[in-house]
Amino acid sequence: MAALLAFVSVSSIGAHAQTVTTTPSNQHQGDEPSGFITEILNHDTPGTSAEPNSIQEPMVMQSLGHDWMFMFHGVAFLNFQQQSGPRGGDKLFSTNWFMPMLQRPAGPGQLTVRTMISFEPATVTHRFYPELFQQGETAFGRPINDGQHPHDFLMEIAVLYDWTLGHDSLLSFYAAPVGDPAMGPPAYPHRSSASEDPLAPLGHHLQDSTHIADDVLTAGFTHKKLRIEFSGFHGREPDEFRWNLDSGAIDSWSTRLTAQPSDNWSAQYSFAHLHSPEQLHPQDNVQRMTASVMYHRSLANGSWSSMVLWGRNHFEQEGGNLNSYLLESTLQFARDHRVWTRIENVDRTTELLLGNRPEPPNFQEQFLARVQAYSFGYDHEFNLVPGFQTALGGQLTLYGKPDFLTSLYGRHPRGAILFVRLRPKAIMHMH
Repeated sequence: MAALLAFVSVSSIGAHAQTVTTTPSNQHQGDEPSGFITEILNHDTPGTSAEPNSIQEPMVMQSLGHDWMFMFHGVAFLNFQQQSGPRGGDKLFSTNWFMPMLQRPAGPGQLTVRTMISFEPATVTHRFYPELFQQGETAFGRPINDGQHPHDFLMEIAVLYDWTLGHDSLLSFYAAPVGDPAMGPPAYPHRSSASEDPLAPLGHHLQDSTHIADDVLTAGFTHKKLRIEFSGFHGREPDEFRWNLDSGAIDSWSTRLTAQPSDNWSAQYSFAHLHSPEQLHPQDNVQRMTASVMYHRSLANGSWSSMVLWGRNHFEQEGGNLNSYLLESTLQFARDHRVWTRIENVDRTTELLLGNRPEPPNFQEQFLARVQAYSFGYDHEFNLVPGFQTALGGQLTLYGKPDFLTSLYGRHPRGAILFVRLRPKAIMHMH
């Protein structure tokens, strides 16, 4: 209900102004994106990450006088999930995020003030929702296995400044008490290729879990189709108390190289040194590498968006590596229909064997097995709520695992989810 009220209140702003349909890639003046720099200035992805220029995110836009532009976008899923086997479960919960933003010209560049919030700490009870073979973070002092934690209420509080250096170059700065450092592609809740999937990938903590980090400072330089960025931030993952800020010393760093060879393509390689990221293993530092390629194409009455992603964690103290591989794709057709898939191949650790039990003293987390997840979904949009893209849909996930895990998960573990999805329509209010 809180999510719906947030959507309605923003959609009602400027109700007496002239209304036209648009998207953020119209650049606030009705022009199509002219290149990578123009797309960066939209800042419709979290942190300073980038998707292909041709992606058009649904966004409510409202001019405030002559200088300021207010923007808002987000999504809310109401989900009913069932997972099979001895470790399965069922749950009714909501996954959601909302991003309001202000922009204005400032000197030789552009100033952006942005925040992002999620009501998942209230809509995901008992600090996680069921997801077989998922690992990462804690609940009630115990490792979360076969479940996914909610996002923090405060996902981002950031100030961005982009200094235009001629027609082809851009110098950018990002500061956030909580935000997203230069690491990986856009996190899964914000990717066009995963726009209809309400669940986290199994490889989340090997790929994009830094999308909520504390005390983030980032500087980046863009020239034509290339961008290089450097970030410093606090490396500890958020704790299980999701309503507060978890500030700390800037003890970790990352760098990312992004290339946009054309409006339909985006690729990145990133590397990070994470100081003591896990609360239960504070002595372990992690080196994380990711590489991804994204493709988006507009179609008649639809679009097609896809991504391939590799992520790896290298544990400095023990010397071990964990790898993850992901392919996801979403096809919109006949305007109101979407189908999608997510295919994963992910390394899991011995912590998975603990289930919901606490770690014993001197527990050593090591590689256990590689598992697979194959998800397939469909949804259909209906004009149920004015001002929103409202969809009803579902997803089926089949899991692959080695035989020695059959006693824990059953012979053919699987999961199914039904959902209602709300997203604001793209609307611009101009004076």
